Amino acid sequence: MNELNQKNSPQKTKNSTNLFFSGVIVLTVSNILIKAIGLLFKIPLNHIVGDTGMGYFNAAYTIYTWFYMISTAGLPIAVSIMISDSRAKGNFKQVKRIFNVTLLLFVIIGLVGMSAMIFGSKWFAAAMKADPTYLCIIAIAPTLFFICISSAIRGFFQGYQQMIPTAISQVIEAVCKLAIGILMAVWSINKGYEIHVVAAFTITGLTIGAALGMLFLTVAKLMFRESKYNAEYMYLSTGTETVSATSDILKRLVITAVPITISASVMSLTNLIDVMIVQRRLQDIGLTQIEAVTKFGNYTTLCVPMFNLPPVLIYPISYSIIPLITASVASGNKERSRVIMESSMRIAAIIAIPSALGLSALSKPILNLFYTAKSVEMAAPLLSMLAPSVFFVCMLSITNALLQACGHERKPIISMLIGAGVKLVSSYILIGIPSIGIYGTPIGTFLCYLTVTVINLYFVAKYIRIMPTVKSTFVKPFIASVIGVGASVGAYYLLSMIKSESRIFTLAAILVAFIIYAVLIFVMKAVSKDDILLIPKGQKIYGILHKLRLV
Repeated sequence: MNELNQKNSPQKTKNSTNLFFSGVIVLTVSNILIKAIGLLFKIPLNHIVGDTGMGYFNAAYTIYTWFYMISTAGLPIAVSIMISDSRAKGNFKQVKRIFNVTLLLFVIIGLVGMSAMIFGSKWFAAAMKADPTYLCIIAIAPTLFFICISSAIRGFFQGYQQMIPTAISQVIEAVCKLAIGILMAVWSINKGYEIHVVAAFTITGLTIGAALGMLFLTVAKLMFRESKYNAEYMYLSTGTETVSATSDILKRLVITAVPITISASVMSLTNLIDVMIVQRRLQDIGLTQIEAVTKFGNYTTLCVPMFNLPPVLIYPISYSIIPLITASVASGNKERSRVIMESSMRIAAIIAIPSALGLSALSKPILNLFYTAKSVEMAAPLLSMLAPSVFFVCMLSITNALLQACGHERKPIISMLIGAGVKLVSSYILIGIPSIGIYGTPIGTFLCYLTVTVINLYFVAKYIRIMPTVKSTFVKPFIASVIGVGASVGAYYLLSMIKSESRIFTLAAILVAFIIYAVLIFVMKAVSKDDILLIPKGQKIYGILHKLRLV
């Protein structure tokens, strides 16, 4: 009878599996676009305000990121989990109540967080031993309020596996940051303002972008037709569903969100404290305040954005599997959950391993594509040391998502706290050694993410009982990566011997690595049939690859 009702439903069903993979594609494309815009923003900005100006800019942004993580890291995920669970049970009235309660909560959190940043701006700046940074902190503070409201709406859409509004709003934020930020930087430079004031004007691009992104999401929410997406579970609805009290919803939000928030904000807090350690420890070994800010600006402007590029391909998978697995667990479909979990870890490794090795081996040529030779000379060795951490960040993202989706959201807190301790201690000690200095930062980052990932994998194996095959998931991609990256490095230096360094040579070397790696992945059977069948048009793609005997 239930099946008959489902078939006779007047609404066109939006299948959650299709929405999942559509969401992954949408978020992947948008995240790549956003990161590209971010590079387009920082490259000219580095020329305009220099490493020192970027030091002030990035210091304020780090503080904002910490507040952002505390305010929004856990709640949107909790909202998406609760909405997915309610939808899977056909309780659509509960969905509306959850969103209304969450939105009010986010407004309050946004106002409190914004006020704390504004009134505490001078304290934060003094704690970093970079007093002029306080103007940047004040300028970026309203961004937190706008992002909080956006996060509530994004959590709602994520619960419906609808990622397009999130993607568009993020692109709006990025474009405004690029356009308005650069315009404000040029204008303030022409006005003759000091460099820390220029940085403050520049950072207002983020605030304006966040406001416009929030406005778009608000309109998208008002126009969203929930019934079309609820049709898949309509047969479960009785029309008399009970709606939880506000206090019960808040209690569940807190129980779900707090562990996620703590695990996420611990790393953000660690980065904030790391900034303070870098500034102070560099001055302890004899650098001036300006020299310390300049080194920090160089590292965070050139190395960190490159380091953050590969995980862009992984984060959409992490975001999307949480509500999908939650819904499948709620409906009792364990096999579906298992396939998604194993494939997501395998895909993450296939992307992360070559990215880490490639960035490390070709750090200088890659940075030369975008930045000035003087800045690259300082940053290239730092990126080579930071790049291996890419693999662990990607695996951390996936394992966190698996644990959260399966009801073990408290477990990452343990791994994150231990990792944070490793990072803080190692960074403090290493940066204070004159012969190491700033290089202690990427070393501490590597040790941190290595620790967290190992502990997370242990939790996944113990509590979820999912552990991918080491050979197919890690060993095969590693061997293929070593061969591909080795060939690309050889090709680059061979071409450089014929003619002086060229951007074309770098692009050619990257292309060589990509082609060789892609071929080897299929030849070595590192990709499974399940992996391919889970992507859009997977059956057709598998058929073609099978005929070619690649899978």
